[in-house]
Amino acid sequence: MNATPDLSTNLGGLAAKLPQRLKTVEKLCLKLVVRVLVLVVLIIVTVYLVRAFDSRRRPDLMPWHQVSLDSEFRARDDRPDMTFSEYQRIEDRLFSQLKTEVYRKVEPTDDLALSRYDPGGFNDPMGFPQNWNRSYELIPGKIRGGVLLLHGLTDSPYSLRKVGEIFESQGFYVLGLRLPGHGTAPGSLTAVTWQDWMAATRLGARHVHDQVGQRGPFYLVGYSNGGGLAVKYAIQAINAADLPQPERLILFSPAIGVTRFASLASWHKAVSWMGYFKKFKWDSIGPEYDPYKYNSFPKHAADQTHLLTESIHKDINAIKRANRISQLPPILTFQSLVDTTVLTDAIVDRLYGNLQGNEHELVLFDINRAAQVRIFLASDHRSLLLKLETKVNLPYTLTLITNASEDSLEVVERRKTPGSTVAASVSLGLHWPAGVYSLSHVAIPFSPDDWIYGDERVERTGYGIRLGAIQPRGERNLLRVSVQQLMRLRHNPFFDYIEKRLIDELSAISGVDGAGPNRQKR
Repeated sequence: MNATPDLSTNLGGLAAKLPQRLKTVEKLCLKLVVRVLVLVVLIIVTVYLVRAFDSRRRPDLMPWHQVSLDSEFRARDDRPDMTFSEYQRIEDRLFSQLKTEVYRKVEPTDDLALSRYDPGGFNDPMGFPQNWNRSYELIPGKIRGGVLLLHGLTDSPYSLRKVGEIFESQGFYVLGLRLPGHGTAPGSLTAVTWQDWMAATRLGARHVHDQVGQRGPFYLVGYSNGGGLAVKYAIQAINAADLPQPERLILFSPAIGVTRFASLASWHKAVSWMGYFKKFKWDSIGPEYDPYKYNSFPKHAADQTHLLTESIHKDINAIKRANRISQLPPILTFQSLVDTTVLTDAIVDRLYGNLQGNEHELVLFDINRAAQVRIFLASDHRSLLLKLETKVNLPYTLTLITNASEDSLEVVERRKTPGSTVAASVSLGLHWPAGVYSLSHVAIPFSPDDWIYGDERVERTGYGIRLGAIQPRGERNLLRVSVQQLMRLRHNPFFDYIEKRLIDELSAISGVDGAGPNRQKR
């Protein structure tokens, strides 16, 4: 009996039904995808609303959180012929408004005894010998060069004071510029934009260049967010003939890339415009006991830094495509291997990985790799170092400040020059201090003898509480301030190395032996 006709008939029937079955499967898959997407959206909305409602449990907003200082400099105020004197007059009006809108509205209480906004209090920077929240100049007896200092986000010009003094000792005119939104009240950072920071940077660069003229080089120094601004400015100067091009960039913990969470910082705007959720604008709300740095942090500020870093990334790619990356000035960067504020990987990949020429250098401060410390560390953070140490043709000098061995707290410099496969090791005569397991983002530009952030050996008076010497001990959940915040290293135990590196370079340019000439302060 021949079964072939029956088989053909069955196959034909299946073939006829196949398109219909495929459509059914397609509909089921589409429904599944839609349901998954709806579920994801519901989860995101739920988490968002939970965080929004949870923000209402944060501390009350104070006058310095809610103030809007309309005297602040904005990008729209900038003109090619605008002078630094005009900028200072804007600052005069701004700090006068700060007194009116914040200081005069504060009722002194025990809770505010150490607040920077307690008029005439212990930590009131207005009562210090000099208020380093404002822009300042250091003027040597004979100008041999000039430098513009750009501080970090939530910081003030104070953060690069020590670096400025090193430059001044080598005959450099120094401008420590206060960037818009800083040095006054944290609420000022809820409205400022990165374009405002860039406009101020351009004004400062023009002023420094005018002070120096043909007498010497123009340097640009940036810390954290200021480091990102310095790179952005150097790229802008390549494309703008009216902007003075710096001969050198020196960066401390530069913001070239920030965490992905920063890209979500603007999401709060969907509900934070309502008074009920006004605290949702803030990533943190803390007591303002630091005279030169905000402890409260608005999400808008994080968003602006994220936008700045994305703009830098696009600019680097643009000048690379145009074969102009080699026109960037030599860059020297000091960076902690472990940094929870900016991404060390981004500095390596986005910036240094694109550079050309042999004059650039990246100095990484390693974690403490002594055996007695390593057991407490969650990670050894070796992957980035291995990638860099094994790469043959780095287009820059890689310098690692690390333990001489796992059995030693002694610190050495391991320096790998472009084209070299071996790092030369040199003892620095430095050691890891007891109890310190790594540097931090905020520690890099501060010396151990810093008036505010130095260690217990500091004896400088008249500048408030020595925050760097605080070592809280006690029971959990008792402090109003995060223990992690108080225990974060605030100064660099290896700052002597940075100082020597700067002096060696600047003295070669200025022809000074490192002794500081008489200067004026303004």
